[in-house]
This record gives sequence, structure tokens and C-alpha cells, in this order.
Amino acid sequence: MIYGYARVSTEGQSLAAQLAELDAAGAAKTFAETASGARSARVQLARALKTLEAGDTLIVTRLDRLARSTRDLLNTLDTIQARGAAFRSLRDPWADTTTPHGRLIVTVLGGLAEFERELILSRTGEGRQRAKARGVKFGPKFSLTPQQRAWVAAERGKGESVRHLARIMGVSTATIGRIPPVGDAA
Repeated sequence: MIYGYARVSTEGQSLAAQLAELDAAGAAKTFAETASGARSARVQLARALKTLEAGDTLIVTRLDRLARSTRDLLNTLDTIQARGAAFRSLRDPWADTTTPHGRLIVTVLGGLAEFERELILSRTGEGRQRAKARGVKFGPKFSLTPQQRAWVAAERGKGESVRHLARIMGVSTATIGRIPPVGDAA
């Protein structure tokens, strides 16, 4: 079975042209929605993907109706392939997994995207190592200075309540609770 997917970004836009094009291309059922492509939560796209069975084809008028980024496109195509279905873009003839050439192009794009991701991870890791060598500390910054932490620890040792100290210091009770009490426990 051939399913269609149509999407517009705003309420002021019309789905009519996409619906007509998908109908002319043989879509038996079309899932249509008004949602930004930047949002990953597209309800009708999720329904269309869940509907697909082995041998089905999902068609769109243009790739930008399906995905906004290469990563999003490849993830969606992977979902379609995992269900045993195919994909075709009417205006982007190279994006057609129903043909051997289309599958080749999508496979090459997937390999390039994976290579790019690995390069980014490698560069990021090298940058972190250089920063650590320079003495840069990673992780969240302390809400309290070492002097404030010492004072809180001493006050907790005197029996002062966590809630009271949190109010005085202007931080959460969890922040104060992580500072162990020291000093007079009498």
C-alpha cells in the first residue's frame, strides 16, 4: 500500500497542493498535519510510520516536508526500513528507496552522516583533553564559595537546621544537605 505524508508549518498555509500531488501519485491514505518541521513530536508522522508494514511505501512531495536535518531524515528512513517499507520523494528523485540507485544514494548519505558524527565526537574529545590539560574544571559550578561551605558545615555541626541555613544562604535545601556538618556536635 502507498501512504502519503503532508505537512505545513503554520496555520496560514494550505495542505491542498500536497494532498492533490500525493493523491495523483497513488497514495491510498495520506497523513497530514500542521506542525513545524523543527519539532520532533509530529503526531501524524508517528502514526504514518506505525502504520507501515512490509512492502508498503511512504511518499512525500518534497524531503523538507519529512525532515529538517540530515540526521532527522536518516533516522526516519531507518525507521521506515526497519518496518520493511520503502520511501519516495516525488520532487527529489534520488530519494527513492524503491530503486537500487535510490537505496545506494541513501546508504552513501547515511555513511557520510555517520562519518561526520564521528569526526565531531573526535574533535570534541580532543578539545576536552586540551582543556583539562590547561586545568579547566568541568561540571556544575558550586553555588557557595569554599568559605561559605565551611561556615555552613560549622553551623550544621552546631545543630542549625538545613532549611534555616538554605534560607539564609539563598540556596536550596539540597545544596545545604550535601554539606556534611563539622565542628561542635554538642
